[in-house]
Amino acid sequence: MTYETIETEVRGRVGLIRFNRPDQLNALNTTVMQEVLAAASAYAKDPAIGCLILTGAGRAFAAGADIAELSVQTYASMTEAEYFADWDRFAALPIPKVAAINGFALGGGCEVAMMCDVLIASDKAKFGQPEVKIGCIPGIGGTQRLTRLVGRAMAMDLILTGRMIDAAEAKDIGLISRVLPAEALMDTAWDTAQSIASYAGDIVEMGRKCVNAADQTTLDTGVRMERQMYHALYGLPAQVEGMTAFLEKRPPVFHAPAEPKPAETA
Repeated sequence: MTYETIETEVRGRVGLIRFNRPDQLNALNTTVMQEVLAAASAYAKDPAIGCLILTGAGRAFAAGADIAELSVQTYASMTEAEYFADWDRFAALPIPKVAAINGFALGGGCEVAMMCDVLIASDKAKFGQPEVKIGCIPGIGGTQRLTRLVGRAMAMDLILTGRMIDAAEAKDIGLISRVLPAEALMDTAWDTAQSIASYAGDIVEMGRKCVNAADQTTLDTGVRMERQMYHALYGLPAQVEGMTAFLEKRPPVFHAPAEPKPAETA
């Protein structure tokens, strides 16, 4: 499928989505949102794909929402269109997501990055929620996800001042997990995603659900959920194969070998 605002690529069991509006610093308009959801949904439905990477072309991951599109909206038009709701659908897709943050991740760009499960960044990346500077607040979940990731004090600091931070500070506050030299970012993203995709999808999804539940439940409820899922995985093919392979001192085989094929791009 050909897209207007994104590029896609498949390598092995990993699908990549790259924001591709470099002249606009990959600003997120409605077309971008719809195309990302379409591509990610296709990956999520494909049993041959076990993880996706989200990244950006040029100097930015995504430097916010498209202000030219937003500036003409009204309360009625935003409500009628259920504006930004497709990003919620993207976040809810049951496919693990790796954000490879190559440059500016500001406003909506930072919010979309936070929808991913693993966030790694170039040492040239910059982060922030500068909406207050244009008379707005974050609208794609930023007030909620940022607070859960970095805590109330830091979320208030970033959202109320609109200041921008570098990758080192983003790692220090828990917004991202790794900072890499710019030239190593994508190789690491592919390796990370391929590693995740090499495991059994149902087991990976169990882990994702349990970690995500930690934001929504009490400790007691979360621990009971984790234990229930842990008990439930016994007898599943992945558990049987994984433990058998461990005892037999061999690598586990969670997926049937696939015929090699060239990388696909769109």
